[in-house]
Amino acid sequence: MTVEQAFKNNLIQLMTETFETPMGIYLDPGTSLFQTLDAISAEEASVPVGRKCASLAAQVAHVTFFIESFERFALQGDDSPRDWGLIWRTVEKVTPHEWEEYRSKLRGAYERMMKLFNENTAWNEDSIGGALSIVVHSAYHLGEIRQALCILKS
Repeated sequence: MTVEQAFKNNLIQLMTETFETPMGIYLDPGTSLFQTLDAISAEEASVPVGRKCASLAAQVAHVTFFIESFERFALQGDDSPRDWGLIWRTVEKVTPHEWEEYRSKLRGAYERMMKLFNENTAWNEDSIGGALSIVVHSAYHLGEIRQALCILKS
């Protein structure tokens, strides 16, 4: 197995662990991002956890925005400036329909990224760095969401 193939295999496992199904790499059973989000109502997703904290809906919108930003860079070379604060300023309360849309949009971004990672035949510094940033960034926000649930569900 080449180093490139080993990297891709590990990347796919880490993405799967973070988003879909924990395999014991670093998450406990039932704690992936999609599993966690499936147990959150729109009402819960709409509550800011603190006076200066984002709602869970904003967390989900932000992770999606991050993945889609890398997707535009990887596929179109789009490295234009992003307004990273827009979501934090504009997303808070969601209806059940809007919450479902946010979750669906995240799933779609994840599936497109997994396809991109699986089909990539030329890993380089930018694609490796971008791929790792998606895993790390998404896992970070999963942790934030799970910590917020300690407060919201208590």
